[in-house]
Amino acid sequence: MNYRPGRASFAGERYRWVIIVGGIVGLFAALGLGRFSLGMMLPGMGESLALSYSQMGMIGTVNFCGYLGAVLFSGALVTRLGARLLIFLALLLIAGSMALVGFSSQYPVILSLYFLTGVGSALVNVPIMALVASWFDGPNRGRAAGLCVMGNGIGILVSGRLVPILNRSLGGWRTSWHVLAAIVAVAALICYILLRNKPRETESASVRRPAENAGSKVVPGTQPRRAKAFYHCGAIYFLFGFTYVIYVTFFVTSLVQGRGFSETAAGAVWGWTGLLSLASGPLFGYLSDRWGRKMALMAVFVIQSCAYLLMAIQLPTPAIYISAFCYGIVAWSVPSIMAALVGDLAGPERTAAVFGFVTFLFGIGQIAGPAFAGFLAEQSGAFNSAFLLAAVFTAAAVVLSALLPGDRTDKT
Repeated sequence: MNYRPGRASFAGERYRWVIIVGGIVGLFAALGLGRFSLGMMLPGMGESLALSYSQMGMIGTVNFCGYLGAVLFSGALVTRLGARLLIFLALLLIAGSMALVGFSSQYPVILSLYFLTGVGSALVNVPIMALVASWFDGPNRGRAAGLCVMGNGIGILVSGRLVPILNRSLGGWRTSWHVLAAIVAVAALICYILLRNKPRETESASVRRPAENAGSKVVPGTQPRRAKAFYHCGAIYFLFGFTYVIYVTFFVTSLVQGRGFSETAAGAVWGWTGLLSLASGPLFGYLSDRWGRKMALMAVFVIQSCAYLLMAIQLPTPAIYISAFCYGIVAWSVPSIMAALVGDLAGPERTAAVFGFVTFLFGIGQIAGPAFAGFLAEQSGAFNSAFLLAAVFTAAAVVLSALLPGDRTDKT
């Protein structure tokens, strides 16, 4: 057997971009379709099943309850099964539960099934973000995570264009659930073919060596200080989870039922938001590599605050498009920056466990967000107060981001 020094590591350098493709496909299916298509489904489901605003909000809430519960054991499952197999099985769970939602007419059954969809979403998202830390070093981790979360935007783009067409078909919103479920099942097979758990040992030194020391660059000092930083990250991620989900869940419904948009017109706006969001992860992941995680997070939350305020205030129609632009351009930047930040702090071996922890706090925010928004909308008859609450919380996230410990781009 002939061995050429550096050949294996070069193969690892190339294959890590295949991992990115698998990550994009996985997040497209698990989050882009499994979660973010719900906003397109709700108007048709609400009319067909005579659902109130609170009931529609509860559908999103139970999904996030499933997500929250699953992140508690996601790290252990990654260790036991490996990321590749876990992602494959979780995507099959999502596909099956979505297909069954399309057959269901009983509200409690829909809640139970969409809870399972949330479980699957967490068991795809956490392993994919952990793979980024395994395959990419610190200076490239933000961009790599940003490329993966492009899958979320592709899902919004596809659902925004496809669901209105399917909703006009014979089966209506039920057909939409079935078709999206089939796409998720295909994505499961693609991920199983493309993904690998980690670089081969001969590649580890070259591909992963810089990452081993990344944590010490971010938070110098003692272990308690680093643990405190994890809670700090979790608090920021909680605020993101609480706020973004209000926008994602109720943006289309607020346009259709509050602003007089047709479902097709609202879907077109949502589709353009998804198209814009494709750049959000790579752009702000890159900026976080250049500026530092702290400055990038602050910029994102300022822009998100503008998006939510524009929806909260009854301004002329152009304000809606400006809001959609502001949201889209930063939509998936926080998950990519947070994955890179956690990878920097924890190192590749602990990323799955620590990212699972901060994602747990993020999940609590996701549960609270739709419930609060639905309740406020029920009381006021509109979503203005819910979007205003989101703007207040993202303003708080700007402050918390400014208080993050110094990162590797700081001079001190």
